[in-house]
Amino acid sequence: MPKIFEYLGIIIFFYSNEHEPIHVHAKKGEFESKAEFLISNGVITEIKITSTKGAKPLKGKELKDFEIFLNEYADIIVEKWVDYFIYHKNVTFEKITRRIK
Repeated sequence: MPKIFEYLGIIIFFYSNEHEPIHVHAKKGEFESKAEFLISNGVITEIKITSTKGAKPLKGKELKDFEIFLNEYADIIVEKWVDYFIYHKNVTFEKITRRIK
């Protein structure tokens, strides 16, 4: 389970046995959601946040923080997904402690 980011206590990660569509998971405490990236002609056209089977979804402030994070880091997340699952490269972890405006 490669962790790729931590943003204000929310862990953003991939499960090691992921599948398409490109997506990322976010977890804080017992809550977990995932975001799917819809891509057309190499451009992210939509980010869809959904619940994860068997887990309570993020809500309130944490969900909003996750949405803001995704809008700022979507391209980097997709790049890390491709590096990890297609090219089998190691991905780096980054902890972000300042709120994105």
